[in-house]
Amino acid sequence: MSEHLPPEALERWVAALCERFDLDPADIPIGGILDLAKDAAHGVARPAAPLTAFVAGLVAGRAGAHAPEATRETFAAMSDLAAGWDERG
Repeated sequence: MSEHLPPEALERWVAALCERFDLDPADIPIGGILDLAKDAAHGVARPAAPLTAFVAGLVAGRAGAHAPEATRETFAAMSDLAAGWDERG
C-alpha cells in the first residue's frame, strides 16, 4: 500500500464510500477537505488533521444536506483558526 495516492485513487475511494453509504459525490469536496487537513496539520499538529476533518463533517451535517456554501464557510473558518493557532490556543 502506497502512502501517496494519485488523485484518481482518492476519487475512486470517494466513489466507493458514496456507493456504500448512499451519498452524492458532489457533496464531498475532496480538494477542500485535503486543504483543511493540511492547514490543521501545519498550523496545529499532524494529529489535528483527521480530527478537524471529522469536526468539519459534523458541522456540515448539522448545516443540512446540500449546503455547499456552509461547508466552504466552515472550512475557511477552521483554516483561519488553524493558521493563527499556537500551543496556548
